[in-house]
Amino acid sequence: MKEKKTISVLFMAQAAMIAAIYVVVTLVFAPFSYGEVQVRLSEALTILPVFTPAAIPGLFIGCLISNILGGCIIPDIIFGSLATLLGAIFTYMLRNQNKFLAPLPPILSNILIVPFVLRYGYQVPLPIPFMMLTVGIGEVISCGVLGMIVYAALNRYKHTIFRTASLS
Repeated sequence: MKEKKTISVLFMAQAAMIAAIYVVVTLVFAPFSYGEVQVRLSEALTILPVFTPAAIPGLFIGCLISNILGGCIIPDIIFGSLATLLGAIFTYMLRNQNKFLAPLPPILSNILIVPFVLRYGYQVPLPIPFMMLTVGIGEVISCGVLGMIVYAALNRYKHTIFRTASLS
């Protein structure tokens, strides 16, 4: 019984740390983190569900708080955060597959959701396919390139840094 409580505390601590890091990185690099052309460096953390399921709520809460503190409109706060949540869930589901598949879910979820928020929420007059391209380029840089650098750095130490944190 005591072990289960410890795992729950570990899960919450990991999720909170991931959320905090996401918020800090997003806000420190705010000029690049918001807008129709963005490279949100904190999105590199979307690789973390490969290592721990605690990254799923951590990334979602981190994105939610970042969007609130960044002055985003309600649709962006909701749907932008949901894009990150969906990306994290599907990255976790792909954790035992080829490591190069891990960045794809957050890239795709943001490409499919964020341009519609930009168009209908912020009234950005650019065509949606063009915004899919610009959002996609930013996501490939942050999730694909930087995310894989994070993966390479953490994969060596995954058994010591990320002890098993259970979803239950």
